[in-house]
Amino acid sequence: MNLVVDWLNSILWSTPVIYFILAVGLLFSVLTRFLQVRHIKDMFTLMFKGKASKEGISSFQALVVALSGRVGTGNIAGTATAIAMGGPGAVFWMWTIAFIGAGSAFVESTLGQIYKVKQDGQYRGGPAYYIEKGIGWKWFAIAFAFAAVLSLSLLLPGIQSNSIAAGMHNAFGIEKSYTGIFLIVLIGIIIFGGVRRIATVAQYVVPFMAIAYMFVAFIIITMNIGQLPGVISLIVKSAFAVDSAFGGIVGMAVAWGVKRGVFSNEAGQGTGPHAAAAAEVSHPAKQGLVQAASVYIDTLLVCSATAFMVLITGAYNVYDSAGGYLREGLPGVEKGAGYTQAAIESVMPGFGASFVAVALFFFAFTTIMAYYYMAETNVAYMFRGKNNVIPMNILKVVLLAATFYGSIRATGLAWDLGDAGLGLMVWLNLVAILMLAKPALAALKDYEEQKKQGLDPVFDPVKLGIKNADFWEKEYKKEDNAS
Repeated sequence: MNLVVDWLNSILWSTPVIYFILAVGLLFSVLTRFLQVRHIKDMFTLMFKGKASKEGISSFQALVVALSGRVGTGNIAGTATAIAMGGPGAVFWMWTIAFIGAGSAFVESTLGQIYKVKQDGQYRGGPAYYIEKGIGWKWFAIAFAFAAVLSLSLLLPGIQSNSIAAGMHNAFGIEKSYTGIFLIVLIGIIIFGGVRRIATVAQYVVPFMAIAYMFVAFIIITMNIGQLPGVISLIVKSAFAVDSAFGGIVGMAVAWGVKRGVFSNEAGQGTGPHAAAAAEVSHPAKQGLVQAASVYIDTLLVCSATAFMVLITGAYNVYDSAGGYLREGLPGVEKGAGYTQAAIESVMPGFGASFVAVALFFFAFTTIMAYYYMAETNVAYMFRGKNNVIPMNILKVVLLAATFYGSIRATGLAWDLGDAGLGLMVWLNLVAILMLAKPALAALKDYEEQKKQGLDPVFDPVKLGIKNADFWEKEYKKEDNAS
């Protein structure tokens, strides 16, 4: 099985694909005239506006559901792994993919809103919906939906549960199987409660844990503030093959920085649009901007916190292409969350291992919740107009089984399977959003023009020539009639 997964990843994450992901993000950044800079104020103010309705959730709830998927193992273990395999320079390329990936995140999340539907009494949307309604290729939409269900319910949850179980075992000596059982009971209670319960849990847990994690990172960085300029210099020099120690692996820095950056912030992956579509907003661009902000929060804040803690304390190893070490700062420690634990332990003895274990638990736990919601949306798409009770229950069982299995299986295989699942979704979604850039850009232009007129933007797809945005056509006519 390992050989098959390795072969698949060698195709899905080949060098041309890495640069393709960067190119798509850069293209959208240029086409939107770098909205991630121009509209940075709106990106953060809009997330606190709008209220939940009977059919949808608030902008903030949609943000935290998306952040539940984004802020997870990738921020703690993934960032450390990127440093181990690509050197400090990988951090620079994680920043790069976050900055330009905000453009991709805006486009895909805006499309999720434009082509959303009201189904089974709630808003549904995502790549499968905008592929069918925007492009008209139902076979392609079904292909994405199938890949998403496979990845989000079977391949990706294991990464999160594996990290939770490993962290709990290292910190508290708890058997991994016991952690797995506890996880599936807790997750089962939540996912059987539907999207509202998921959103409610996420809106409290995600901000609390992210703030706590950032606070600990701030303390460690402040206590070693004199080393920060040198660390930043090391990151930049390593990213461009200037540093003598890590210059020889600049290709690995780019590859691992982009791969782990995409895994962490999910820009272009196609996961963000599911949560974005569920939001109750008056204009699709509003939620597109909010989701773009989530990429910043994930990578430029949380991933950077991990990177600075690890690099500033020297708690990391860097592997060479032959399997040896270019740098061995932690003899015998496996790449991943152990670096972060060691970094915090070096400054706060007796605290690091337990804190990282708890942080991993909450980050990864909420990510699995978000995976379920996104997988559920794709099952709902594939079984529209049909009785989907049985498929939904099968989905729950599969996700819970994958979560338990992931908690007890080998770490390397967990990440490899997750990378394969992620790669499938990225490939399909990037092709789709490239073909559907026009309506997303039209929505952005319309939003900006209405803002210039001092209006609270309201979306009318007919005026913009956007077809098959059925939900919005009905909503606009309803508001027009009411006025």
